[in-house]
Amino acid sequence: MRVAERLSERDRRIAALALPALGTVAVEPLYTLVDTGIVGRLGTGPLGGLALAAVVLNASFWVFNFLSFGTTSRVAFLTGSGDDRAAAAVASQGLWLCACIGVPMGLLLFGAAHPLAALLGGHAGILHAATTYLRISAAGMPFILVSLVGNGYLRGLSDTRTPLRVVLVANVVNVVLELLFVYVAHLGIAGSAWGTNVAQLLAAGWFGLLIARRVAATGAGLRPVPAEMRRLVVVGRHLFVRTGALLATLTLATSVAARVGPSTLGAHQIALQVWLFLTLAFDALAIPAQALTGTMLGRGDVGEARRYAARLLRLGTVFGLLVGGGLVAFSPVLPQAFTADGRVASRATAALVVVGVLQVPGAALWVLDGVLMGASDFRFLQLSTTSALAAFLPAGVAVLRWHRLGIVGIWFGLSLWLLVRLAINHWRYSGTRWTEVAA
Repeated sequence: MRVAERLSERDRRIAALALPALGTVAVEPLYTLVDTGIVGRLGTGPLGGLALAAVVLNASFWVFNFLSFGTTSRVAFLTGSGDDRAAAAVASQGLWLCACIGVPMGLLLFGAAHPLAALLGGHAGILHAATTYLRISAAGMPFILVSLVGNGYLRGLSDTRTPLRVVLVANVVNVVLELLFVYVAHLGIAGSAWGTNVAQLLAAGWFGLLIARRVAATGAGLRPVPAEMRRLVVVGRHLFVRTGALLATLTLATSVAARVGPSTLGAHQIALQVWLFLTLAFDALAIPAQALTGTMLGRGDVGEARRYAARLLRLGTVFGLLVGGGLVAFSPVLPQAFTADGRVASRATAALVVVGVLQVPGAALWVLDGVLMGASDFRFLQLSTTSALAAFLPAGVAVLRWHRLGIVGIWFGLSLWLLVRLAINHWRYSGTRWTEVAA
């Protein structure tokens, strides 16, 4: 009876974190979708400019996402150990780091907006629109970073409901302001950028206020502590290399598809976007894994950290089977939502079957990524991801040599890449070293 009650308690705690996290993950991309929908009606030039600007801004987001991951792990560990004051101090140091990074990055982005847009292929009206959007967005760079810290801090406190509320309200404000600025004030793509900036300012102010209240309540200091900021920067270095290896693998796969032929490239794009969307959905399991692992290790309860991880792995397997089975079942018709080309659709169907099969090991991989991040084992994650890159290369070379291997050969290579990452992460998880990494 006690075991059943304990299991139910774990499930309730996981659900309390996972469901709001899933909502936040689903809502966050709305900034870009709203911008695309509103700017798209202004014409091809503004839409093309937005596309180029989004590439730069999304890359910036990926580079600085360590502010969220690093803060979550550190705060969860300190909260688990009962040191709420130190946990609040981590958030305040994160805000100092936002100022140290965000202001210079904003100035750099403002100055480099035109050459960056030109480098990405912008010209004439598209170049002008991209430059305008980037220069205005540069003012919002510090706000984006503050939101990353705030989100990471609250997740570290095992609070995923508040970030969902903040993101929902900010997105509603974004929609209203963009409609007013673009269609009422007739500011064009500049109005879209300003609307997003104001929404990001609102979110940053909200997160900042929450952090300030916590700092005041715990008596944590507000002065800069270089050692704590350096800790976050080290995490950033490891995650930067890890992200670079991820992007390199996906870029190589797309490059191989392009060399096989346009139909294969189109099919690969469909499969890749579906896969990326599903990885975001499974982040709803990775986020509780990170927060709960950090908290349990902070308490010194390695056994409970493992039990939560084991439960999340089982849940991931179930969800992976459901999602993967659904994707395989709908793979013959899903490509028709993206293309009217029969050759592209048939190749995409084959790729989506592989993507569906990958959902079970993929779910396990995201959970283990979250567990190791919760243990602050960022250096190992960097090594595992860069090592797995080599698993894709033979398949990529084989497809280039024998084009008839096509889309299935490409996704077979990506399957090897994912399975190698899973095997390496599981080997680490099976040992004890990850429980001994200093948070």
